[in-house]
Amino acid sequence: MLRIESLNVKYGDIQILWDVSLEVNNGEIVALIGSNGAGKSTLLRTLTGLLKPNSGRIHYNGVLLNNKSPNKIVELGISMVPEGRRLFPKMTVLENLEVGAFLKEARLERHSTLDWIWEVFPALKERAQQIAGSLSGGEQQMLAIGRALMARNKFLILDEMSLGLSPLLVKNIFKIVKQINKVGISIFIVEQNVPTTLRTANKAYILESGHIVGHGEARSLLKSSHVKEAYLGIS
Repeated sequence: MLRIESLNVKYGDIQILWDVSLEVNNGEIVALIGSNGAGKSTLLRTLTGLLKPNSGRIHYNGVLLNNKSPNKIVELGISMVPEGRRLFPKMTVLENLEVGAFLKEARLERHSTLDWIWEVFPALKERAQQIAGSLSGGEQQMLAIGRALMARNKFLILDEMSLGLSPLLVKNIFKIVKQINKVGISIFIVEQNVPTTLRTANKAYILESGHIVGHGEARSLLKSSHVKEAYLGIS
């Protein structure tokens, strides 16, 4: 579904990503883990068309994305929930969701999609007319995910969705991620919350200093000495 091959990306003269390769197959939940400064944000900016790679290829369902604009990438089937949620704080919950249905097919199906969003996030239905900026952090994250789902795309990117949330809310959000995946949406999670992410994903990649330094079945990586020492504080 998504295939990144030997990707190299620079900011000016400074190279950030070095020969990065990874795959997300249809129906999978795949995680990318790494600390601050590892290059995760650069990878996502390149994947979504905000940066152009210096070399390498990004394919989505056989289509080369390297020179596609961000809006064209969304039209091809990729939606993203950005770090920090990026809601329209002075608009209502319902208005924020309706913004997500901007593609032609999504607009035609927006009422049935909205019914599904209300099922996945019943708390949002209760607050449909509430101003988004007045929601709690967890509710705002739900709204950001719901807005992305309104595009009816089959590939969802989640960028640091646990940031600033309590452990209980994080657990609930990750349960919802599994629920969304079960309806046929492939998910690429970029996260610093390593334990919960690796328990949720099918497979994972480790990004350090712009290099992929490990990958494999997600729960197996939880047991690796490198992950324990570098990300879980276990020697």
